[in-house]
Amino acid sequence: MRRFASALVRYPVITATILVGALVLILDLVDLDATSRWIATLYVSIVIAWTLIGMIRDVLRGHVGLDVLAVVAMVATLAVGEYVASLIIVLMLSGGEALEDFAARRAKRELTSLLDRAPQTAHVITRPSVESSDETQDVAADDVEVGDVLLVRPSEIVPVDGVLLSHDGSFDESSLTGESLPVTRSRGDEILSGSINGTRAIRMRATRRSGDSQYQQIIALVRDAEQSRAPVVRLADRFAIPFTAVSLVIAGAAWGLSGDASRFAEVLVLATPCPLLIAAPVAFLGGLSRAAKAGIIVKGGAVIEQLARVRSAAFDKTGTLTQGRPDLVDIVPAPGMDPDDLLRLAASAEQYSSHVLAEGIRRTAQTRGWTLEAATDAREIATNGVTAVIDGRTVVVGKPSFIASLTGDLDRVALEPGQAAAYVAIDGSYAGALVLADDPRPDARGTVGWLRGHGVERVVMLTGDATPTAQSVAADVGIADVHAELLPADKVHLARGIRPRPLLMVGDGVNDAPVLAAADVGVAMGAKGSTAAGDAADAVILRDEIGRVAHAVSIGRDTLRVAFTAIWIGIALSIGLMLVATTGIIPAVVGALVQELVDLATILYALRALTGRPVDLDAAATDTALPADVVTSHAGATRSRTDA
Repeated sequence: MRRFASALVRYPVITATILVGALVLILDLVDLDATSRWIATLYVSIVIAWTLIGMIRDVLRGHVGLDVLAVVAMVATLAVGEYVASLIIVLMLSGGEALEDFAARRAKRELTSLLDRAPQTAHVITRPSVESSDETQDVAADDVEVGDVLLVRPSEIVPVDGVLLSHDGSFDESSLTGESLPVTRSRGDEILSGSINGTRAIRMRATRRSGDSQYQQIIALVRDAEQSRAPVVRLADRFAIPFTAVSLVIAGAAWGLSGDASRFAEVLVLATPCPLLIAAPVAFLGGLSRAAKAGIIVKGGAVIEQLARVRSAAFDKTGTLTQGRPDLVDIVPAPGMDPDDLLRLAASAEQYSSHVLAEGIRRTAQTRGWTLEAATDAREIATNGVTAVIDGRTVVVGKPSFIASLTGDLDRVALEPGQAAAYVAIDGSYAGALVLADDPRPDARGTVGWLRGHGVERVVMLTGDATPTAQSVAADVGIADVHAELLPADKVHLARGIRPRPLLMVGDGVNDAPVLAAADVGVAMGAKGSTAAGDAADAVILRDEIGRVAHAVSIGRDTLRVAFTAIWIGIALSIGLMLVATTGIIPAVVGALVQELVDLATILYALRALTGRPVDLDAAATDTALPADVVTSHAGATRSRTDA
């Protein structure tokens, strides 16, 4: 009862129409037909005037919509004395808003659930400036500071990103990644805000403030997606003028052939535009929700439409097509240099680098028991490397040309396919190289194969890495068109020239942000990618799987197909019923009620966007056949942090 009362308050036009309709029916029953007619005519006239004001505002903004049909239908029913039918049309139009809200809430449930679960409170045990204590202090999640030690109780939401201090823990990350099974984390592992703790209380140290944490970034993306204007207005507009013209022609022909003006009204009550105005938006909201459930945040319906139309795809290599977790496979010291010292000093310097190779070097050093030393001075030189002063020694780690510019010469390391090398200089002298290998993602080949098998005509790799490494990975995943040794500006230039369009670009790092923004659809691998890439992208994949790209394209295509089909169902049913109404066998009141069933049918179909056909990457990987010759083009001299 309370819900019903709140609905009446939320939709005042529906409430007023129901009250006026009840009054009109009562007056008719007591033989006060003239009074009921005047009441209905006055009320509907007010609605017509209000609708006309809205139409004029839309025209001034350059938008001609479908409301003209509703207005003509209301005027026609009043003109022929079908005032009850006119009230039903008003109820149908106002009821369409309520129906759209209901369908939209159903379609947006996954997006809404993300917003509803935003962490609000954190239990702080210690702060860097406060002496350790077992007592906890409850603070707002926004007030947590970097370095705070937090307690997360069983089944609570992790409030901020941090590092696990307890021995281990189990976390539900389904709202972040779409992974339905709980994941186990060990001491020192990163745990993400928004994940749900398991059955044991854990301790963690905050590494980011709330606003910078993963979940808050996701919430910001979701709000952008909710507030963005989907292309469904354009979809409806494509049909608005033709549908209006056909409807008026059919109604006019029925009037002219029968000589009965009431036929004009009887036809037009079946031409109301609710299917066009409601079904398509519901389909796009359903697509956004389905994507969120799959661990893909899409920034609005316009992106869904672009995903559906993708004809070319470009991929970054490291961290995108590869796992982004390179392992150290060899240490090649210069003569007289101790391998352990080389690794320890290089790893200490790489603490100050965001490059993916740096993480592999640091991880190996820590695994071997080395304590990474702090630098008295450190800075990263974009696309070249990092320099740091460690124990009074200047350590530089980076690409070979950068190291050679400091040392005068160096010994190039012979690399196997798929390997990369980071070169090291100490106090101006060449000290050696660290060889790493980063394997392709297991689902990369299937993703490329699926795209090729579903209408994507061209697949390209755009990478800053060395040509041999790029070629090796490209051959593994089935990409024939390789552009290596690129700076971010080179990637943007090449992306702008790729045909056919639209172009889908997938990347994960800070240096990918420009090309993601330049592509028709930019997709960021956001599970451990940079905030800059996520901000520049049109869609963010929260699950660390490149296969989600194929899911995103599939969702886009399913959504667009459902939206168009829902529109055509509405048009077909409306025109079919209008043709039947020309015979006079459907009274205006009955026609108005039947049109409500047409609305319901199209909206129920539009909700099919919440589901779709599965993506079979395994079959696509088997079907992928790489051309014999790998095409490689260069943007200039070697510019990556790695080289052959």
